[in-house]
Amino acid sequence: MITHLRIDNRLIHGQVAVAWKGYIGAEAIIICNDKVAADPIQKMALPLAARGSKVLVFTIAETLQYAKDHPDETMFVICKFPTDALEVIKSGEEVKDVNVGNAAPIAGTKYVMVTKSIAATAEDAAVYREIASLRGGKLRSQMTPIQDEIDFLKALSDAGL
Repeated sequence: MITHLRIDNRLIHGQVAVAWKGYIGAEAIIICNDKVAADPIQKMALPLAARGSKVLVFTIAETLQYAKDHPDETMFVICKFPTDALEVIKSGEEVKDVNVGNAAPIAGTKYVMVTKSIAATAEDAAVYREIASLRGGKLRSQMTPIQDEIDFLKALSDAGL
């Protein structure tokens, strides 16, 4: 089962490698994005950012197969984009918790800053809403385990998305 799925286009950084992994009690951090998994430089560099933690860099299909093959493992999956997360959720694989983390602005897109650390386009907002609809109509954002969570759908609406 995927214990915690975080949407975070920065992938691995201090909040993830230290705070979230320990809080979740995950045995490994699984990076889930097809393009990242196809990039040998990122596959080599990402584990270095996790300070000795086990890091697996998988395509979406490989992530789902790993989850199926390791049902008793506590899994912390980081999806680079909301579209990656949507594919995981639509697969039917059990996902206990979904958290919108960081989303740095992407140059050349018509993004809006939803929070201080989350940029989204209208297309992203539609994907986030679809994720929420598959999860009982709720979606949250929480930067670190000790910070308060926010209602991400409300934040999208407040930002005009």
